[in-house]
Amino acid sequence: MKDKHEKGQPETKQVVAIARSAKPGGDLPAPAPVNVKTLRLGKDCDYEKELSRLQVELVKLQEWIRQEKLRVVVLFEGRDAAGKGGAIKRITESLNPRVCSVVALSTPTEREQTQWYFQRYVAHLPAAGEMVLFDRSWYNRAGVEHVMGFCTEAQYLEFMQSCPEFERMLQRSGIRLIKYWFSVSDEEQERRFQDRMKNPTKRWKLSPMDLESRKHWAEYSRAKDEMFAVTDTKMSPWFVVNAEDKKCARLNVIRHLLSQFAYRDLTPAPLELPKLDKSKYVRPPIQEQNFIPQIYTEG
Repeated sequence: MKDKHEKGQPETKQVVAIARSAKPGGDLPAPAPVNVKTLRLGKDCDYEKELSRLQVELVKLQEWIRQEKLRVVVLFEGRDAAGKGGAIKRITESLNPRVCSVVALSTPTEREQTQWYFQRYVAHLPAAGEMVLFDRSWYNRAGVEHVMGFCTEAQYLEFMQSCPEFERMLQRSGIRLIKYWFSVSDEEQERRFQDRMKNPTKRWKLSPMDLESRKHWAEYSRAKDEMFAVTDTKMSPWFVVNAEDKKCARLNVIRHLLSQFAYRDLTPAPLELPKLDKSKYVRPPIQEQNFIPQIYTEG
C-alpha cells in the first residue's frame, strides 16, 4: 500500500498548495507528552552529570554501530540560532571522529550547482560502521533556497516531489535515517541573536543571511509547514525538539537518539598497560629541541 506521497507530482503540488493556504504557525514549543516523566534540571537532576551519563551511553551506541556495521544518518534542521550546533557538539565530543563525523556544507560551488541536487550530499553518506550528522542538509532547498529565491519554483517543486523518494531509497539500501527539527520561538531567537552580536567569540555564527532571515519570519514559517506536509512521512518522520532551553534540548535529543537503537554495551574490557623498556633508547640533548615558550606554568 502506497503512502500519501507516492502517487506523483500532482498530489505533491496539491499538498503544498494546501499548506500554503494555511496560516503560518511558526515555531512554538509543544507541550510535553502527558505519559512522559519529566526531570527538572537543577532539582531532579544536574545538567553536567546527566550529560556525562548520556555521553557514556553514546560511546556504547558508537561501539554498537561499529560492531554491527550499521549506517546511520542524522539530520539537524531548524531555525537559525535554535541550538543545532550545540547539540551536535555535545553528541560528538566523546565519540571517535572516524566513526561519527559531522557534515556542514558551505554554499554550493558553480560546478555543484550544475549537478543533481542530492549529489553533493550523497558523497558524505556513511559506510558500514559509521554515523554521519548533517548540520543542515538537503532540506536547504525547502528552506533558505526557496524563501530567499536561490532556486526556481520548478526546482523547489521537483525537490518536494523527489525528497521522499530519495529518503525511501536511502532507507531501502539499509541506511538508518533520523530527522530532527529544532523549534524555537521568535522571541528566544532574537535574544540569542543579540547575544551573538555582543559576544566576540560567537559573532562569527551570525551571518548577513541570518539577519536577512529575520525579515522573512512568516515566509520561513510557511516553508517549514509546506516541508512537513510533504516530507513528514510514516517511514521518515520529523522529530521536533523543543529548543527554548538549550540544555534541556541537548539532553532530550541525545536521549531520543539513544532510544532509536536497541544497542548493547560493547565497551572493550579494561586493558593492562605494559611496562616501558628504556634500555635500548638514549634521548638526544634536550637543548637541541625547539620548545614553545612556557608562558603558563603550574601554580
